[in-house]
Amino acid sequence: MSNTDTETYLVDSIRLAMENVQERKTWPFGAVLVRNGKVLARSVNEVDALCDPSAHAEMQAVRAASKAQGSTDLSGAVVYASGYPCSMCLTAMYLAGVSKVYYAYSNEEGEPYDLSAARGYVEIARPIEQREMKLIHHRARDEGQDLYEAWQAVQG
Repeated sequence: MSNTDTETYLVDSIRLAMENVQERKTWPFGAVLVRNGKVLARSVNEVDALCDPSAHAEMQAVRAASKAQGSTDLSGAVVYASGYPCSMCLTAMYLAGVSKVYYAYSNEEGEPYDLSAARGYVEIARPIEQREMKLIHHRARDEGQDLYEAWQAVQG
């Protein structure tokens, strides 16, 4: 991928984000997902429109590309994002096999506007017992076949 292509896709993500701000009066985030020089998805943050806190631009791009491909395997894909991806989006991109992420605006640039994703990374880096949201393991099982054993059995 040339620097010209990178710049083109990043500007595309910024334009998507700007359209979201100007036309929908909502979050300034856009994403373009590309594999082998082909755009698989272009998306914007739709958190407010869908009343879905997970509908970030990068998540929407991963969802759209996966659906179009009929597979969650996006190995080798590159995401071009208007802003630094949050920990949720980063994890989804890892799970999908995205190989690289370029972003136009850093966390530091987003901070004065309350648009930094840093808080999520800080929180996840803390030991479990020190996190704001408590994660509590409480072992429970239903009668009959074990859930994970059933999963393994249907995998063949």
